[in-house]
This record gives sequence, structure tokens and C-alpha cells, in this order.
Amino acid sequence: MTSRRDFLKNATLASAGVAVGANAFSAASYRRIVGANDRVRVGIIGFSDRFRSSLAPSFSDHAKELNFEFMGVSDLWNRRRDEAEAFMKGKPYAATEFAKARNNEELLARKDVDAVIISTADFQHALHCAEAVKSGRDVYVEKPFAETLEDAKVALKAVEASKQIVQVGSQRRSAPNYWAAYEYIKSGKFGDITTVEMTWNVNQPGRWRRKELVSQIRKEDTDWTRFLMNRPKVEWNPRYYLEFRLFYPYSSGIPGQWMAHQIDTVHWFSGLDAPRNVVANGGIYTWKDGRTNVDTFSAAFEYGPFDDKSKGFQVIYSSRFNNEAGGVKEYYYSNGGMINLDTNKITSEGGLKERDAKGMGLQANLLPEMSLKTGDKIATDANTGADPMTSLHMRNWMECIRSRKESNAPARVGFNHSVANIMATQALHTGKRVSWDPKKKEIVLS
Repeated sequence: MTSRRDFLKNATLASAGVAVGANAFSAASYRRIVGANDRVRVGIIGFSDRFRSSLAPSFSDHAKELNFEFMGVSDLWNRRRDEAEAFMKGKPYAATEFAKARNNEELLARKDVDAVIISTADFQHALHCAEAVKSGRDVYVEKPFAETLEDAKVALKAVEASKQIVQVGSQRRSAPNYWAAYEYIKSGKFGDITTVEMTWNVNQPGRWRRKELVSQIRKEDTDWTRFLMNRPKVEWNPRYYLEFRLFYPYSSGIPGQWMAHQIDTVHWFSGLDAPRNVVANGGIYTWKDGRTNVDTFSAAFEYGPFDDKSKGFQVIYSSRFNNEAGGVKEYYYSNGGMINLDTNKITSEGGLKERDAKGMGLQANLLPEMSLKTGDKIATDANTGADPMTSLHMRNWMECIRSRKESNAPARVGFNHSVANIMATQALHTGKRVSWDPKKKEIVLS
């Protein structure tokens, strides 16, 4: 018999557009306790390009040692389910009897799944995460954690009410060079952060396009209603389904895809949860292919303590699809120099020189040059193709499932980067300065 509490939990998720089966909330009661020698069985929610190219190889780096395996897949498109089965066939890190579920309700109703990796469309991550933790499963969920504040709140509340291990795909938090930068800043040797400059530039007209697949997918081979979740009910559009990163409200595009990674390091290094305010601009200047998300974007954030406006710094972010000059860069500046997370060097570049300090009765302030620790090469059984950061991040999640310790990027990390992304997206769409109210946890338009 369903209790009133379980009924209310179901109703809350259902109102947010999450499909919850009758068995979902009883899953934790029957699911086995994972011991040191037990195999951890992982379900795949969304057999995406990202999953195939990076998440699966990263998982395979550590599956044998840590005794993990993929047990099945949930994907709305029958083609993806069949591709997942073929991909896993004969893999040492996959179950011989690989399950294919038409949706998450079917997958989470099974007794043979202990954890899930979520790599679905951007706007689905938060509610899929909430659904999974409420069913008693540990979760690795790709970024962006959420594309609306409402969805972010639903997911964070669900995770914090559970005992599940959640790792958000902010893999910089498991990279040795970023840890070295974090520890250097926290030591006080760097000084106060004064400015952060970040870029993410490519020249790729086909970025996030899936032209061939768009011509092949059929509505009857998937579940369009489930795909839309709590987004507006619109007519079938294969581009929304497969090229969702180019269309709002299925994705914010640049902020959610790229800025989410870089703005997260600002929160981590500074200890601040959200920007005080942001202004943004951008447009579709080059790739006029029907997309609604911009191909060129810039934002200026103000960060600092909310109770002391005399302290703070600015973050300047820019990204473009139409010229790759500058590439991907992250520069942290203090009065004494800079941390360059492209070269992994700490230098005195831009620091206060003696000739400029002396006239004001000050001392020169120049950081000593040094290199950030980048760590040893990850040992793997084979050349899997996993990128090192994601491999380390996946391992951290797997180890935390064993130890039940908090992961490097728990749900609140995802909530915080989502706040910054959503603020920047609203600033772009409204042309207004957008602020964060930390007490009410609400976004305010100026």
C-alpha cells in the first residue's frame, strides 16, 4: 500500500514531468547492499555520443579493478537501444544478458541495477537524476545539472533527502592540475582573485548538428511525449530531439555546454556558490541554419561575498563558433600575477612591479614562477580512448559508491553551476542585468 508520504513524493515529481512507476520508490527496500566484493551493476540512461566517446571508455578503465559492470540501457529511441546492445556485446565490463528498457520507469523497476549514468538531453538531466535517487540508485549525471531553476531545486532536494552518491560531470574537480591550482589559491600565496578570463572558441559549423540522423529518425520509433517531459508540448521535431543543444528551452547552448565547466572552477577556487550579478550578450552571426541558441556569446559576472560588497572580482567569459583563435583558456589573475590553466603555469605576468609600487609607497608583488602538478598518466588495461579528466572523475564516483563518501562533484556543485548558467541565459534573453538573491535562492531581473 502506498503511504501518503510516497504519494506526495510521486506527485511532486509527476508535476515536474518525471515519469515515476509504482515500483520506483520501493526499489531501495529490495536493492542489495553493495559490499566490498559485490559487483556494482550500472544502468545507462541515454546512449548518447558523449556516453560512447568518453563515459564508457572512462568506466572501462576501472571496471575490472573496482568490480563494476553495465547491466542495461534505457533510451527512448529503439535504434539507440539496439546500438547499446551491439556496443556492449563481448565487452568485459558488460553483463552477458544486457537489458534494454524503453524508458527509465522500466529500467528503475528492475532489481538488478545499483547505479545509473545519465547522459540524456541537457534539459532532462535534473529530473532524471531526481527520479533515479528517489528509486535508491547512485548517479553519475552529465552537466549541465539543470537548465531551469525549478528543475535544479527539485533535483537538489531529492538528492539531499536521499543517501545516494551523486557525481555531476564537472570533471575538472578530479584533475590534478586543477587541484594544484585550488590548493595554491587556498594557501593564500596567490593573493585575492582580482579577475578571471575564460574563452571557449571553435570554428565548427557542424558542432551539435546531426544532419544524417535527423533524416533517419522517425517519431514512431521513439517516445516524443516522454522526451519533452515538462517542456512545452509541441509537434514532433527531429532537430529538437537530436540537435537539442541548438534550441532553447531544450538547452541553453554555450552556457550549459561549455561555460558550465569553466564557471564551476570559479565557484570551487573562490568558495563562492553563485555570482552576485551578470550581464550578457550574443547572437547568431554566422551559422544561420535554423538554430535558436547563439553562435557567439559573452558574459561579465561579478562575484564576491553577498554580505560585503567592498570585496569581489569579475569573471569575463566569451565563446564563439566561427573562429577558433584563442581556443579554450582559463586565466586567474591576482595583484601578483596569474595562473594559466592552459599551460599549467603560475607566473608573475601582470603583477605589481617595483617601479609602479614604489611611487605609492608599496612593495613590489610578483609571484614566483612554478608549474602546477599535472599527475601521472592513468594506468589502463588497454587504449580505451578515455580522456584523463573524465576517467579520474568516473573513478572517483565508483570509489565513492564503495566507500559511501561524498564525491568530488556532488549535487550542490551542479546546482551552483546551473544558477550561474541560468542567470547568464536570462541576461542574454532579456537584455537585463540579472542578480542572485542568496536568502530566497531566487533570480532577480534588474
